Amino acid sequence: MDKRHPNSFQQLEKLGEGTYATTGELVALKEIHLDSEEGTPSTAIREISLMKELKHDNIVSLHDVIHTENKLMLVFEYMDKDLKKYMDSYGDHSKLQPPIIKSFMYQLLQGIAFCHENRVLHRDLKPQNLLINQKKQLKLADFGLARAFGIPVNTFSNEVVTLWYRAPDVLLGSRQYNTSIDIWSAGCIMAEMFMGRPLFPGTTNEDQLVRIFRFMGTPTERTWPGVSQLPEFKTTFQSYPVTDLHHIVTQADPAAVSLMTMMLQLQPDKRISALDALQHPWFNEIRAKEQQRQYGGAPQGLPLPQQQQQQQPQPGYMPPQGHDGAAYYGQVPQQPYSCCRKAPAGKPGRWEVDGIFSVMRVSMALGRVESGAVAWAGNA
Repeated sequence: MDKRHPNSFQQLEKLGEGTYATTGELVALKEIHLDSEEGTPSTAIREISLMKELKHDNIVSLHDVIHTENKLMLVFEYMDKDLKKYMDSYGDHSKLQPPIIKSFMYQLLQGIAFCHENRVLHRDLKPQNLLINQKKQLKLADFGLARAFGIPVNTFSNEVVTLWYRAPDVLLGSRQYNTSIDIWSAGCIMAEMFMGRPLFPGTTNEDQLVRIFRFMGTPTERTWPGVSQLPEFKTTFQSYPVTDLHHIVTQADPAAVSLMTMMLQLQPDKRISALDALQHPWFNEIRAKEQQRQYGGAPQGLPLPQQQQQQQPQPGYMPPQGHDGAAYYGQVPQQPYSCCRKAPAGKPGRWEVDGIFSVMRVSMALGRVESGAVAWAGNA
């Protein structure tokens, strides 16, 4: 790692928790003060290790890490503002126009899908952690609470996600949550972009649950098996019926309401995955434009073909690690999700299937599928 001195960066202005600086290129600096006894915070170690691995157009890039005796400075790519400030600046009473919402949601879900494909939970998705640049590119940031997950299911802390975007299973005390907690947060963010205000602005854990149940209905053992066994579930919760989301997010069209409904399911197992959400009809126009760009030669983040979206990688299989930037080509295997070894030098042909691997990683890595072949950057 290049150990540059902090004085090589000139502070320009402060925005939230970071500062802007320049070395010919505008970057953002995140400064973390180190305790002389406790050393580097675990959140900083976690953020650095994960962001070194997560390279994607919709995830903010970590350029460098500067370590001095009493502080740690993370050097990120420059982004103009976060989504909250964008809504305040450009929205109609903080409401955004439907085409902008659709573009931001598609990019958000691409970033989430990439994290989940790499077995990472963000765990703190909120408008303040989604950054926007002048090209209206959206990128996930602040991975201080993110965690890798695997098999067997880990027991996580339930002190995650800002209250307004926290999933009901986490609010009810579940410590065995999964990728669905990020989907709930994304659904809340989507509604907020339409409404111009938070969907569930609770003040306490219990108030947050009541606000959710008032709109989404109070869960029972019939509608959510096992809910009564969660630590914070109370039999005294008032019984509310389910309210259709189009009565709540009145600014959204039916297709948008359909997607939000799939994301904001009380029972975590019923929430749509990020990969499947990207195939929702609400995004048909964006996917069509992406397909057109595919044949133009330089697409970004191509969607998967429909038949490859139907299956999810089985839990417990880790995607291959280590990307050396080499592009390997071969015929698409019969299995929708598979890892393939490179054919011997000078002998193109079918790849040898080896384990489970999602083709989403392929499209994110190289952004193209040529002549029915899959291109993948990395080591088998």
